[in-house]
Amino acid sequence: MTQIQTYFIEHLEPKLWKWCKIEYSQIARDVGTKNLLISNCADKIKGVSTKKESVRNMKFSKPCILDPSAAKTLTPRDAQDFDTFIFGGILGDNPPRERTAIELDISGERRNSGKEQMSTDTAVRVVWQIVHGTRLEELKFIDGITVSLKKGEEILLPYRYLVHNGKPLLARGLKEFLKKNKGF
Repeated sequence: MTQIQTYFIEHLEPKLWKWCKIEYSQIARDVGTKNLLISNCADKIKGVSTKKESVRNMKFSKPCILDPSAAKTLTPRDAQDFDTFIFGGILGDNPPRERTAIELDISGERRNSGKEQMSTDTAVRVVWQIVHGTRLEELKFIDGITVSLKKGEEILLPYRYLVHNGKPLLARGLKEFLKKNKGF
């Protein structure tokens, strides 16, 4: 039986952008609000627990820091060794600058869920599936998606997304937000 895990997102953006709220709300729907905490965040998000304190100042018994540059890949077996999964809430750079290793310089074992950059909600979904018994190589992904904003305008999201029923899984409301705001 799978133990209860807590998912911590260390908010690392300079402010709480609307797109962050959309992704964080999706994560709460995916893993359950009682299993999610957004740290380093003074703002309130409806239905999501936030805390001003950074994970850098917290103590964990069995933490796993998710870092695309980590040497070891998370597996269903070793996922059982952790009770807390810590992610950096960072809008990734293209090409990546490996900021997770710098920003989340805290003690704990590090694992990757693949080497490619993912949106924060995708990264949590992937880890949730691994924790619940699915191996990374069993998951289907698409790298980079284009969202049409209006005729002649589009935005490329150069990240890795899970695929479900042949379509990339995006946070609920993200596509509409991007269209309305012509991007981030």
